[in-house]
Amino acid sequence: MSTATATARPGEVLADLLPASRVRDVALVLGGAVLTGLAAQLSVPVPGSPVPVTGQTFAALLVGTALGARRGFLSLALYALAGVAGVPWFADGTSGSGAVSFGYVLGMLLASAAVGALARRGADRSVWRMAGTMILGEAIIYAVGVPYLAYAAGIPASAAIAAGLTPFLIGDALKAALAMGLLPTAWKFIER
Repeated sequence: MSTATATARPGEVLADLLPASRVRDVALVLGGAVLTGLAAQLSVPVPGSPVPVTGQTFAALLVGTALGARRGFLSLALYALAGVAGVPWFADGTSGSGAVSFGYVLGMLLASAAVGALARRGADRSVWRMAGTMILGEAIIYAVGVPYLAYAAGIPASAAIAAGLTPFLIGDALKAALAMGLLPTAWKFIER
């Protein structure tokens, strides 16, 4: 693992610019879980859907991108495990694995690792590569969340798509646009 430098080296993510230590890694993993839990409380109900719009997916993808695959995955694993154990930090202050939307949390685990791996390859340093990274991350979340919704709610796939995917596409495009500006700008600022 690299130590902090004035400019980033290939293969680094934003978190690698902090001085390397186990304490740093533990703090980053814990901070990523807490950030995701706090962002999940930004929740807006969607008429006709048991899944609300939240800041949770955006936070999960930012955590993965900024921390890298391993720390991002561990952050989301901690978030999921603590939520299952009763910490009320899933959407709307809920907890447990019984909600029909729990598949999205599971999808975030995989998505955080995927976007973190891409960030290590520099995907977070340009606007268009960051857009593709966010879209891939969102696709992974939906690939797990929508089938889980169909199964858990006992509804056909077409109804799960209508309730758990379609209403969220515009918001996801806005989240991708925000990330397109945020992370590449952070790198440009750091590399000055």
